[in-house]
Amino acid sequence: MVRVRLVSFPLDADARQGRFGHARPCPGHEGLRGLATGEWAGRTLDEVAGRDPAAVRAWLSDAAYAPPGGESVDALIARVGAELAGLAEGTHRLVVEQAVVRAAVVHALELPAAAFWRLDVRPESVTTLTGRSGRWNLLIGQRQDEQQPG
Repeated sequence: MVRVRLVSFPLDADARQGRFGHARPCPGHEGLRGLATGEWAGRTLDEVAGRDPAAVRAWLSDAAYAPPGGESVDALIARVGAELAGLAEGTHRLVVEQAVVRAAVVHALELPAAAFWRLDVRPESVTTLTGRSGRWNLLIGQRQDEQQPG
């Protein structure tokens, strides 16, 4: 069995200001790097929408749309899913961007890509997936006394 504890990064200065990130890496797991937002990286959603509202609408409504020089939500979900499928048996604790947690849940539960935008992930939270043979379960509502390091 594989147990994956996805720990979301704390908010950095860019995130606190509402700026798109720069696809933060997950060392040892290239497929779990953050969402590549291309030319939008370092800018706020309002800044991007002010210049190209149609692009923002497309990105938020069409999972196949990729920002200029970036990747689509569909591509992120596929990349994260492939990385999850390749994990060895055992428990893995991985620190990742919030978008990666959303993509992992969408992939694991075989949700439509549109669900990506409906999932909220708190900074510094833990999301646990367990699986075997391509079938994943999502652990919800872990009690404080059940949390284990690693």
